[in-house]
Amino acid sequence: MTDGPVVDEQGRRFDRITLRGIRATGFHGVHQSERDEGQPFVADVVLHVDTRRAAAGDDLARTVDYGVVARRVHAVLAGEPVGLIETVAERIAATVLANPTVHAVDVTVHKPKAPIEVPFDDVAVSIRRDRTRLPAAEPYREAEAVIGPVPGAADAPVGEEDEDVVEGEIVLDQLDERPAAPVDVVLALGGNLGPVVDTLRAAVHELTRVTGLEVARVSPLARTAAVGGPDQPDFLNAVVLARTTLAPRELLRACQGIENAHGRDRQERWGPRTLDVDVIVYGSVLAVTDDLELPHPRAHERAFVLQPWAQADPEAVLPGLGGGPVGMLAATAPDRDGVRWLALDWLTDPIPTTAPTAQAGRSGAHAVGHTVPLRPSGPTGTTATPVVGPWEP
Repeated sequence: MTDGPVVDEQGRRFDRITLRGIRATGFHGVHQSERDEGQPFVADVVLHVDTRRAAAGDDLARTVDYGVVARRVHAVLAGEPVGLIETVAERIAATVLANPTVHAVDVTVHKPKAPIEVPFDDVAVSIRRDRTRLPAAEPYREAEAVIGPVPGAADAPVGEEDEDVVEGEIVLDQLDERPAAPVDVVLALGGNLGPVVDTLRAAVHELTRVTGLEVARVSPLARTAAVGGPDQPDFLNAVVLARTTLAPRELLRACQGIENAHGRDRQERWGPRTLDVDVIVYGSVLAVTDDLELPHPRAHERAFVLQPWAQADPEAVLPGLGGGPVGMLAATAPDRDGVRWLALDWLTDPIPTTAPTAQAGRSGAHAVGHTVPLRPSGPTGTTATPVVGPWEP
């Protein structure tokens, strides 16, 4: 684990909330006796956060409730048995980082009664995880395991033990929950293999057929130099603005289904591809999981996303750390000189939504009898000189 400070993009240190000595009896270990008899485990957790907004308003909602964190860490220690304390540490880190207020977390798990045949004081594993180095585990859900009583509760009178046991389900990962009202989303499309323009047109068609997703605007098409990865052809990129009643992970699966239908190969990271359909923003949700991070972690520095997005919505703002007005971010993005607009009216025809799309949405269903006419309007000013302006219904 790194002992140095955790800093934001301007080099400023985050504040820290420290919890030490969270204890629970757990049943983790590779030996059967450890699984049968259990033993004490202790966790120390340091949360790297920005406490200024909470302090300014004296508002708990703007910081981390360390009582809740302690309870959930205790639940991991006392919960589902695993073989390694390394796994316990990763799961604690994932559970803490499920709170978007936390930018990084240090976790130390102690196993003071480990089955070692020589005298020793302690065995501990320490890790640091953040938004760029995600935990190798899923966040803990209390419904997945029995939570043991808190320390000192073993002698509680019969009938009072329920006060020390958390019942019900606390879902830390909200990405499977559908919103109460439609949410604005931003999707980035791109590709550099095969008939890319035809593929991108088809992808937009297929997005309009996803139940629970309403396409509102499609940006101009841009030719962009590849960023990262091996030498490869330029990409064609566009951004789709939409509203959805799908859960974030449902939307991700719909996008991946469209990618798969067009032969997307994920074997080489940042390599050439037939189609990308990335979820950039889902409302104001800030979340990090193994399969989806919101907003997209590199959106703030990718001109091939920012410039088309600014064309489609000049007032757009990217939420989260490193965010801000999209037009301003586009003007300073490291790859801004690699973006070139195309003289191509690529979506002038109405898009029908009357045929099913395989693998789109949870069930492959779609809205019927509706068209989304996408017509050009006047250009908006950015650092590039577009030949066509944003497209809107």
